[in-house]
Amino acid sequence: MSDETKAPNLFQREAKMMKLEKLIQQREAVSTKEFPVPVKELLQRYEQLYTGAISDVLREFCLLEQALPGHLRPLRDSDVVAGIAFTVKSAPNVKITGEMTFRTEMLDAMGADTFVMWDTSNDERATLWGGVMTATAHGMGVRAACIDGGIRDTKQILEKPFPVYYKYRSPNGSLGRCLITHYQIPIKIGDAVIRPGDVIFADCDGVVCVPRDIAYDVLVRAEEILANEKKIFGWVAEGQNIHQITEKGGYF
Repeated sequence: MSDETKAPNLFQREAKMMKLEKLIQQREAVSTKEFPVPVKELLQRYEQLYTGAISDVLREFCLLEQALPGHLRPLRDSDVVAGIAFTVKSAPNVKITGEMTFRTEMLDAMGADTFVMWDTSNDERATLWGGVMTATAHGMGVRAACIDGGIRDTKQILEKPFPVYYKYRSPNGSLGRCLITHYQIPIKIGDAVIRPGDVIFADCDGVVCVPRDIAYDVLVRAEEILANEKKIFGWVAEGQNIHQITEKGGYF
């Protein structure tokens, strides 16, 4: 038996002895549930909403940790975008060998309508996204990128209609400073766990992750909230007082 065969078997035995099966399933499971509508329709409908309404619906589902950290800000406040999570994990590292090959494989794996979600392992020195990455992703039909770390080549990024959310800007490139270690695995940014295939929605107030299994139900409920709020704004514009509005089921 080869060492490659022995290693997985050893891990499986150890995991079983430590009773880790449920934890592994909880942490590493990735849903492949089909949406009841085409992906493009789902995302276009999400883009008619706003993050506050979606966050309120997620609270109804008892999910209070779906918003990404507030330090992630949009390059343009006017951007409103939804996409399917494509996750990336990197970490500070001096190693360079193999980085470009792995990065190429990662880029090849990105598909249309994805939203790149990048966990940098709290890197504060390098930039993981720039002008070339933007041009490449935009050309592939990727919808947006959220980098919990640095970006550069800001002028080049702004030349493309491509939403980017980021933590800081710096001229420092990534080679020799960090290393991409994984992609399309569950990641955690702030309190939010993000799995490949989840729905990501972002606007000028931030970024929210909607678990794939409930993404359509959240959408429908958020659309209901938006319709109700239009009624409330109408009552306010008519000059109705607080008591009249609350008696009709309005809220503030």
